Parts: sequence; structure tokens; C-alpha cells
Amino acid sequence: MAVVKVRGRGQVTIPLSLRKDLRIGEETTLTVVKAGNVLLMTPRLLRADTLAKEAQRELKKRGLSLQDVLDDLNRQRMRYNKERYGS
Repeated sequence: MAVVKVRGRGQVTIPLSLRKDLRIGEETTLTVVKAGNVLLMTPRLLRADTLAKEAQRELKKRGLSLQDVLDDLNRQRMRYNKERYGS
């Protein structure tokens, strides 16, 4: 386990041994995700980030909002429940 200190503008130095193990170079971009009280840093984009960005681009391209998608999801659920349970 490594202990690091947060510097002036929030900068953190990742120990050399960890950078070598994870192949993190000078130009490597890290994805930082807050999970409760934990920060998770990964040298690759998390798939969820990529999917969220793709979905956002597609919605914008089609002129839809997130609310449009949620409203349609609700209509689909109501239709399914009516067909399945008759209510």
C-alpha cells in the first residue's frame, strides 16, 4: 500500500513502482471515479463512461433528452404490465 500526499492544486504523485506495474506513462490519461468515500483511478476509460458518452451523442443526434427516454421507458413498462398482467 502506498501513501501519497495531495499537493497545491490537487496533484498526487503515483509511486514509480505502481506506475511501472500499470504501465502509466507521462502522457497517460487516468479516469477518476468517486465511489462513496473512495477515489478509483484507472489508466483506461471505464466502459460505463464510454457507453454514457455514446448514449449522450446518440440522444443529441436524434434530438432527444434523457427525460424523453425515461418517459418512453415508463410507457413501455405500462404496456408490458397491461399485456402481461392485464392491469
